[in-house]
Amino acid sequence: MPRPSLLSESQVREMLSSVPHWEHVGASLQRTFTFPTFLHAMGFVNAVAIAAEAADHHPDIAIFGWNKVRLTLSTHDRGGLTELDFALASKIDTLQP
Repeated sequence: MPRPSLLSESQVREMLSSVPHWEHVGASLQRTFTFPTFLHAMGFVNAVAIAAEAADHHPDIAIFGWNKVRLTLSTHDRGGLTELDFALASKIDTLQP
């Protein structure tokens, strides 16, 4: 499978409209999710793990507080954002209750 191409700044700005809840932070996309309980947060993390494994594209996951999950997406081997990041962000958004 060919390596994905790094997106230009203008391409990133254009694609951000497809994932409106995500923030462009440096060379990544980032979003923080808040859940009603710790178990809901952990269930979400597990659902993200399944989606990420299926996509063979894995986010950085930070669990903090008792109900917050911050996801950071970047194509590490390309040093920034690719279409893979936006595709996974869109998929993750469908996991939200």
